[in-house]
Amino acid sequence: MEKSFICPYCKGHLKVGDEVIFRVRNQKKDFGLLLLSSQIGNYDSVKNPEFVFEKGEALDFYCPLCSKKLSTTIGENLIHVVMVDNQGIEHNIYFSRIIGEKSTFQVTDDTVIATGRDADKYTYFKISDNFRHYFKK
Repeated sequence: MEKSFICPYCKGHLKVGDEVIFRVRNQKKDFGLLLLSSQIGNYDSVKNPEFVFEKGEALDFYCPLCSKKLSTTIGENLIHVVMVDNQGIEHNIYFSRIIGEKSTFQVTDDTVIATGRDADKYTYFKISDNFRHYFKK
């Protein structure tokens, strides 16, 4: 079983090929599709060149299937999806909705694996010393 990404609300599958597909809205209230790499720590993305947003802009992310906003109460600048690994274990994935900001958190039970040069901006994720060696910049 290959890892998959699902909506935390409708449980619909968001991954197609090697990308995770989102419906997003920029600050001008324009909608578009954004494809993000399914590899944690890879911040490559694909979008239509006519769908414009700027570095530092906060995008609103929605499930393309049920249209629910994928925000979280953990932090106003984080998006939440669920990753199911190849062993069927669910991991909560949180990533920044700020364009150009690189921070992703894989949370499983009491384990937090932080990835990205900007991950330290989100200090409310308590990373114990036992797991600090998983912190990747």
